[in-house]
Amino acid sequence: LNPWDVMLCVSGTAIACENALVVAIICYSPALRTPMFVLVGSLATADLLAGLGLILNFVFQYVIRSETVSLLTVGFLVASFAASVSSLLAITVDRYLSLYNALTYYSERTVLCIHTMLAGAWGVSLCLGLLPVLGWNCLHDRTSCSVVRPLTKTNVTLLSASFFLIFLIMLHLYIEICKIVCRHAHQIALQQHFLTASHYVTTKKGVSTLAIILGTFGASWLPFAIYCVVGDPDYPSVYTYATLLPATYNSMINPIIYAYRNQEIQRSMWVLLCGCFQAKVSFRSRSPSDV
Repeated sequence: LNPWDVMLCVSGTAIACENALVVAIICYSPALRTPMFVLVGSLATADLLAGLGLILNFVFQYVIRSETVSLLTVGFLVASFAASVSSLLAITVDRYLSLYNALTYYSERTVLCIHTMLAGAWGVSLCLGLLPVLGWNCLHDRTSCSVVRPLTKTNVTLLSASFFLIFLIMLHLYIEICKIVCRHAHQIALQQHFLTASHYVTTKKGVSTLAIILGTFGASWLPFAIYCVVGDPDYPSVYTYATLLPATYNSMINPIIYAYRNQEIQRSMWVLLCGCFQAKVSFRSRSPSDV
């Protein structure tokens, strides 16, 4: 057994378990039906499928050796990870809108916008996943292979370019969010006629959280995306594994950042897992703009 394949399978198992719990919590709790939780559910579903895809890829690689099955599993992984990254972009857009249009955020127009974004994200992801199955692969032309077989160089270049575009959009939106957060904190301080240490602490905490979110996303995916562009299929496969494995960790970290830190999900998790909840424990509901 290739130890890298084993680590990817273990990573996929952890990803699937973490995100399956998030999906179960959101489906179980009728209260978690706001646009924010719909987006978190979309992210968890995409990461859950990605984890299952890693497990299936391992099983089929060592149990059922077939070119058709290989194309299906690779296409499944491409679609799942693409949906995960797209859901992250949708969450970023939602956070920006919740701050920029705070007065009209809870309107039906926002719900329609969220559903439209998710439909577009999953539709594009499905199309990207179908490309290898529909013939955009290097099974019959080894010279066109990329560092991720059986994807072609053109295919991975398209995927990498899409990722870079999404990353830049998220970077721009998070910078705008930081500006809005800082401006709001300053306005509150002026209304109270003085600047208190708590305002600086709150602003610093919000900006730090945004930096952690974007930094985690970039650190996970950027090495793999860059290697897909500059790498050569003749390079040792260990380079591909070494950059792909950290990318899978993003799907492992997402539930912690976007789900388990939310106190409404924490409360629903206690109800789901323990069947009881102590009313004396106080939970503060977070708004979609909380970071």
